[in-house]
Amino acid sequence: MPMIQIRYATPAPAAGLQAALAHRAAQLAQQWLGKDPTVTAVLVEPADPAHWFCAGRSLAEAGLAAFWLDIRVTEGTNTKDEKAAFIAATFAAFGEHLGPLHGESYVHVMEARGDAYGYAGLTQERRYIAARPG
Repeated sequence: MPMIQIRYATPAPAAGLQAALAHRAAQLAQQWLGKDPTVTAVLVEPADPAHWFCAGRSLAEAGLAAFWLDIRVTEGTNTKDEKAAFIAATFAAFGEHLGPLHGESYVHVMEARGDAYGYAGLTQERRYIAARPG
């Protein structure tokens, strides 16, 4: 049940880009982190490349795209290797969608404690307890 937030800027946005980024992010979360896409929420927000600065220069000036992706997952549900693979795959995939990326594009896997994170009114810890046999 991850929540994914994506903020991106690109000099040449294509039609349907937001839906494509949302779909791809959910796919990557499933592939690399084992997250169920039926309970994955994604928020995608564009930013003006003239207002996004890396090393003191706007993306508009640099002619590059950039993104910031946060994904919230329950603490302890993924290994370091899984998170590293997700970060690498996300950077590559978003470059395919957005065009040449500035190196200062970020993926942040935020691990929340199971007793402090949930959806539909239940914490992840309560879901885990309820799903245990016997």
